[in-house]
Amino acid sequence: MILAVDMGNSNIVVGGLDDQATYFEERITTDDRKTSLEYAIMLKNILEIHKIKRSDIEGSIISSVVPPLNAPLSSAVKKITGKRPFLVGSGMKTGLNIKMDNPKAVGGDRIVAAVAAIARYEGPIIIIDMGTATTMDVVDKAGSYIGGVILPGVKVALNSLVSNTAQLPRINLDVPKRTIGKNTIECMRNGIMYGNAAMLDGLIDRMEAELGEPATLVATGGMSRFITPLCTHKIIYDADLLLRGLLILYRQNMPE
Repeated sequence: MILAVDMGNSNIVVGGLDDQATYFEERITTDDRKTSLEYAIMLKNILEIHKIKRSDIEGSIISSVVPPLNAPLSSAVKKITGKRPFLVGSGMKTGLNIKMDNPKAVGGDRIVAAVAAIARYEGPIIIIDMGTATTMDVVDKAGSYIGGVILPGVKVALNSLVSNTAQLPRINLDVPKRTIGKNTIECMRNGIMYGNAAMLDGLIDRMEAELGEPATLVATGGMSRFITPLCTHKIIYDADLLLRGLLILYRQNMPE
């Protein structure tokens, strides 16, 4: 199996997988104060919990949107596996035609998601990733990455609302029972949950209009499984999309 690491702004997803299955998936907090050794200890604990031996891991790959942590995390992975990991970025073989003003500026996580989506689904594809930020990426029928949008994430929007108002409390994002709220907490929850769902629906409509045809809709990321069921469009939830994309990129970049 390979060790796949997807480092986001809030969480780092660590998974062990091969072509047959995903054997484990865990999340740890992204913290730029942690040292390479601290991250190595956390990775070691994850592997021990799942009874994974060092000899079970043939290699590793990292996707990151937090450049200052690339070196410490890469060093931590090498300490645990004995091999330097691949790092998704400029110069890596992706097989993806990126039609952007500056292809090198496209985030590694967005590339990984697009690579995985193309391998699994029929184009055109709209990929929704709901984490600290919400991103929507578009792959056309020919398999080219043609762009997308970046939006404040669900919890970022909620935290901003609470932090910048005097009387609104912090709330849990449970599934709303109705659209029209009957108290402050319900009104906040409904606004955040249904508001994000309506935003996705509206952007999907506009993107499909630009594409000139319906798209396969795929969602991943921590908040997607709560928001996308509230959408009017049929959206496939694919929890391990990024890990599968990392496996594909690892295979593509292995020496002959």
